[in-house]
Amino acid sequence: MLWVDEYRPTKLEDLSYHSDITDRLQALAQNPDSMPHLFFYGPSGAGKKTRINCLLEALYGPGARKLKLDQRTFTTPTNKTVQINMVTSSYHIEISPGDAGLNDRFVVQDIIKEIASNQNISAMSSTKKTALFKTVVLVEVDRLSRQAQAALRRTMEKYAKTCRLILCCDSMSKVMEPVRSRCLGIRVPAPTHIEISNVLIKTARRTEHTLPEEVASNIARSCDRNLRRAILMLEAMSTQGLTKDQPVPVTDWELYIRQIAIDITKEQSPQRLAATREKMYELLVNCIPPTIVLKTLVRELLRNLDDTLKPSVVEWAAFYEHRIAMGSKEIFHLEAFVAKYMALYKKYLNDLFDDF
Repeated sequence: MLWVDEYRPTKLEDLSYHSDITDRLQALAQNPDSMPHLFFYGPSGAGKKTRINCLLEALYGPGARKLKLDQRTFTTPTNKTVQINMVTSSYHIEISPGDAGLNDRFVVQDIIKEIASNQNISAMSSTKKTALFKTVVLVEVDRLSRQAQAALRRTMEKYAKTCRLILCCDSMSKVMEPVRSRCLGIRVPAPTHIEISNVLIKTARRTEHTLPEEVASNIARSCDRNLRRAILMLEAMSTQGLTKDQPVPVTDWELYIRQIAIDITKEQSPQRLAATREKMYELLVNCIPPTIVLKTLVRELLRNLDDTLKPSVVEWAAFYEHRIAMGSKEIFHLEAFVAKYMALYKKYLNDLFDDF
């Protein structure tokens, strides 16, 4: 088992940062009858899923950690079958309805209707104050279609007494306002470098490794404030021994994007743009999120740019990042940013030569 899973906190009191969020969740768990639907959002690797799992443990006890993988088949009104993988316990169910594609509306409605129709018998028979409702955790809720989100809004109201929804996603920009307004929003920001360093040192100590503070700081600066990635990097480095002068490993896809940045800075032509489009496709096919591709590319481009050009590049990167969040064809916006960068850099070179 990977360290990131083996040493993941299971109780709210074990969480080591964002104490204000922990206090809010503990207050909700102590009075579950008044708990509303929840909406967790924040950057990847900040600890959203960990906090959701700890909240479920506080609501239902150790039984919430007894999980099993289940595969369900749904039939749409057009007699089309859709298969969805889900993680379930006796008290909750976790799904990613976006995996159903255009049929996500039927999946959301059927699952919530089914789980809400069955009361939490275990909680009713328990002497401990336990939540009487069941919980549906919807991850990557920003991938839901507009029709599914509209159906989710109506379903949230209908089954509010017997079922609670916990929504989770990185960005809330694609989630409809009527859905957001029916939930208590909980933003989980990315941990600071110091907080990541402390978690890494604690994790290394639990695995009987000695982690120098310099190495912990280097990993924290290199992981883009993604704690999951930082722990994975720590585990990879531990196989070679954790020494002060040990370099932080760089992933293959980062090296690939670094080469793309070098290529489009060397040459600005339609042929180079077409070749870059193919490379972007390859990154997306290998499940690298488009926003991560864009941010990493911008970071690599800014390394060697003149200060007069940096504000324009950052401005257009923000513009196309918004287009990616609001649109559906990510490759179009990534290619458009590369074309815009090429135009900006070409103009910068031409103006530079004209001055001479």
